[in-house]
Amino acid sequence: MEIEELRTFIEVADAGGVTAAAQRLGISKSIVSRRLARLEMDLGVQLLARTTRGAGLTEAGETFRNYAARVTAEIDEAKETILPAGELRGRLRVSAPLSFATTHLAPFLAKFAQQHPNLHVHTCYSDRHVDLVAEGYDCAIRLGYLPDSYMIAKRIGPIFGRLVATPDYISSRGAPETPYDLLSHECLMQGTESWHFMDEDKIVTVRPRGRFKADNGTALVAAALAGLGIAMLPEGLVMEYLESGMLINVMERYPVRPAGLFVVRPPSSHPARKVRVFTEMLIEEFARASEFRTDATTKIA
Repeated sequence: MEIEELRTFIEVADAGGVTAAAQRLGISKSIVSRRLARLEMDLGVQLLARTTRGAGLTEAGETFRNYAARVTAEIDEAKETILPAGELRGRLRVSAPLSFATTHLAPFLAKFAQQHPNLHVHTCYSDRHVDLVAEGYDCAIRLGYLPDSYMIAKRIGPIFGRLVATPDYISSRGAPETPYDLLSHECLMQGTESWHFMDEDKIVTVRPRGRFKADNGTALVAAALAGLGIAMLPEGLVMEYLESGMLINVMERYPVRPAGLFVVRPPSSHPARKVRVFTEMLIEEFARASEFRTDATTKIA
């Protein structure tokens, strides 16, 4: 029985099939099938019930999966303990938001991979909410206000938003004076979310309405530039348009409530060292970038 056979079995069990597990592992389906066959032969029991839709765990498989997960986790921890300081190995799978991460986090991820040449870094850029456990991710980078969850989150730093529109839109529809005035405006949203504003030390929440919705920040920027309405977006996505005058700040008396940038990981009493190092380096990088935010904001205010 080899460790790779255990890892492969865990991936198949969690992914629900050989094809999905092979994609996660970056190997062929035939290799996955051979590893599973050897493992079942060594154990003398059937771990998986194959179907046309995938593979489900047998009763023995459900019991063995928990033991296999503990064994592989302990081996990973032992390996990390004896590695030279700072050296990372294996694979790090990260989920990151598409519109923000490709421009603001992609350079950091490339730098992280460069500093750890023995670590395979696989990043999935998507604005959908990824199930870390079901889809086999080590961690996710998320923006906003995190709801209660069994996941473990580490706050990296604040994300500041702006309420923006084109000068033509404001000229034709008028400028909202309070958050509640937004209810009579066309608002550009990701879904049915609430918008949060600061009234000194109080939070004011409204549920805006609008006919244009998109699950991607870049698409909302395009809609705002087209004059379709008012959008609430991270500063990083709209700063250049504010500087050029293509967009203007709206309702500055009630600033957008700062959101957060988080690293989220599945629950574990011993998080993988690669995730800890990744998180610590991201915190340092974010702190350095934030040093320049005040000057950039002053130009636009």
